[in-house]
Amino acid sequence: MFSCSKSTWPPRVVTVPGLHGSEGAHWQTWLERQFARSLRVEQADWDAPDLAKWAQSLRELLARERGPFVLAAHSFGCLVAAHVLQQTTHAADVAGVLFVAPASPAKFTFAGNFDARRIGVPSIMIGSDTDPWMPLADARELAQRFGSAFVNLGDAGHINTAAGYGPWPRAKYFIDTLVHCAAPLRFREESIEPATHAFV
Repeated sequence: MFSCSKSTWPPRVVTVPGLHGSEGAHWQTWLERQFARSLRVEQADWDAPDLAKWAQSLRELLARERGPFVLAAHSFGCLVAAHVLQQTTHAADVAGVLFVAPASPAKFTFAGNFDARRIGVPSIMIGSDTDPWMPLADARELAQRFGSAFVNLGDAGHINTAAGYGPWPRAKYFIDTLVHCAAPLRFREESIEPATHAFV
């Protein structure tokens, strides 16, 4: 999965914005500038959330670009990222996911059917006591269903520009943590590969 011949290291950061996208002052935009080769999934219409269409845009990016990747998702983008990892083989190229202020699936039933299941890669979910899009208890439950570590930021609103989250060094720390979690797997598989070739 992470051998040198098939991938690059460290993983590329892919931001997955939510409804209306993430403007220039948003922490996702700031985060992209902290990592070389970072990418952003683009949507045809940022004002019309559609789980299937938005997920397809992310799938196409992951298929087109060279991985591995760490996803940094916000709001409805969290549902999109989880949906892709649950529905496709692209999880093999994703080393980890940072879910920030996930939107409540119940508020987006019109956007498509979402099934909250384990995603199968290391992940961290960041919630807030005062997020209007997802009560803290629901965010904790979603983290459990995904198999994510959970962090409560307290009075942080929707963890967006309006809540004061432009430059956000802690987001970089969370991404670095996910990369470090993936590193042992990369080195283990690289060390196994030559031995495998010896028996061919």
